[in-house]
Formats: sequence, C-alpha cells, structure tokens
Amino acid sequence: MSSAASPHTVFLQACRLDVAVRKPGNVSLHSAGHGMQARQFLDSAAAAAPALFKPGARVGARIEAAMAATLAVAGCNTNLGIVLLCAPLAFALERCAGSWNDKGDGERPSVLRAALAQVLAELDVEDARAAYRAIAAANPGGLGRAEAQDVAAGPTVGLQEAMRLAADRDRIAHQYATGHADLFDTGLAALARQAAPPRPIDAAAVQALFLAFVGRWPDSHIVRKFGAAVAQAVTDEAAPWLRRAENGEPVGDDPAFAAWDEDLKARGLNPGTSADLTVATLFIAGALGIADLSTFP
Repeated sequence: MSSAASPHTVFLQACRLDVAVRKPGNVSLHSAGHGMQARQFLDSAAAAAPALFKPGARVGARIEAAMAATLAVAGCNTNLGIVLLCAPLAFALERCAGSWNDKGDGERPSVLRAALAQVLAELDVEDARAAYRAIAAANPGGLGRAEAQDVAAGPTVGLQEAMRLAADRDRIAHQYATGHADLFDTGLAALARQAAPPRPIDAAAVQALFLAFVGRWPDSHIVRKFGAAVAQAVTDEAAPWLRRAENGEPVGDDPAFAAWDEDLKARGLNPGTSADLTVATLFIAGALGIADLSTFP
C-alpha cells in the first residue's frame, strides 16, 4: 500500500476518468450534454478536493464545503453524488491510513469497509444538517418531497438514519444504509476482471464498471426526473452492453456505443447516479492500491 497515491490524488484521477471515458448519457470529453461541458466537471473536482480531504473534518462539513466550492467554479451541480459518496470514504481512509501496509489485495477492502461502517454509524444530526444544506444548494433535478426528513424541512436525525429513509428510492442514500455495498461488492468485482493488481485502468475497464451499475439497476437520477419505467428502459438498453463487457469485449470500440450515448442525451436521459458510483468505486480501488488510475493517457 505504501506505493499507492494519496487519496486526494486518486480522487482527482477518478474524476478525470469520469469525463475522459465515454459513458453513455453522461458528459465526457468526447461529447458534451445536458447543458454542461467536461471542463466543469474537472474544475469541480479540483475545487471540491481540498474540502473532502481536510484532515479531521467531519463528514457533513466536508460535504457542505465541497459543494460550496463546486458551485463557485461550475455554477451548477456537477458532482453532488460523488461528494456524498466520497466524503465518508475520505474520512474512513484517514482513520485507517497505514493499517493495511501488511495486508494483501483481498484484505484491504475489508479493512476500509470496517472503518467506513464506523464512520457512517457515528454520523450525527449536525452532519445531516450540513449535508442537507449542501443538497439544497446543489438543487439536484427531480428531488421532489419526502414524507419524513425532507431536505426542505431539515433533519432531526443523524445522516445515516436520514439516508436510510431514502434508500429505497435513491442509490446514493442506499450506499449510506448499506456501508457502500454496491461499490465494494459489484464495483470492485467488475474491476477485478481486469489484469492482476495493481490493475491498470483503461477506457474498457471504466466502461465495464459503469455498465455494471446502469445495466443492473434503474438509475435513480433518471427515476427522479422521468419515472421508474423510463429508468428501467435505460437499464434494459444497457443490459446487452453489460453482457458484452463482462465477456471481455471493448464495447467502446463499437460505433453503436457512441450512438447510444448521443441518443440518451438527445432524450435528456442522464444515468448520473451510475456515473457517481463508478467514480467512487475507482476512488476506492485507487486509494487501496488495487488499481492504478494513473496509466490512462
């Protein structure tokens, strides 16, 4: 683990991969979309990183400061999901830094999961209030209203408990409720199909990782904006691409993959939650030294 890059550096690398690789429906260097450009996402990552990795800062404070910095440089919400996912991971990494130097690749995720579970369990109402302020400022599309612990009203419970109430309708909240299980169980498994550790990450690996999410579950960002049926239709469209990627095909080489990207954007459909899960998984893999995010040109 000693040769791994710092979490701060790995976060920036993961965010760069987010736009360097074509992920259908999402903004990339290959294709703008949804009124946004790739540069805004890169600027957002650079602006948010100092707050996310401020030593000793509480999770809620990291989230609120990171979103304020993002909005100042991008003028819109480019990374709320990424920030919500990575803030507790950053705190957990800080707590267990160095504890896996003698651990094998298969053991490191377990060490981080244990630290993350403790971080999430300790989140209190102040963390929730700070996170709610950040979410309200970001004003994500299709947020709607909730019967309990609504963002507009402010929380009266800890952040993990508040997220549990939304876990059945929001995949980011689901991660708080499950200890980021999708990232560790589905995401890292998708990356494990690459070369031996430290796995060099290329476009095919990122696309396979993205498809592991969007091809399995309806994207909750699309659900919020367009409803469950539309989101399920996008997952159905992704499923054949997922099967091909799992069989080792570089799906990005197929012109139909780019055509699907443009078609999703033409329909206004952005699987943004699946992209957020992709970035956070890359962050975990890079921070643990089980994937090398620096090799991508």
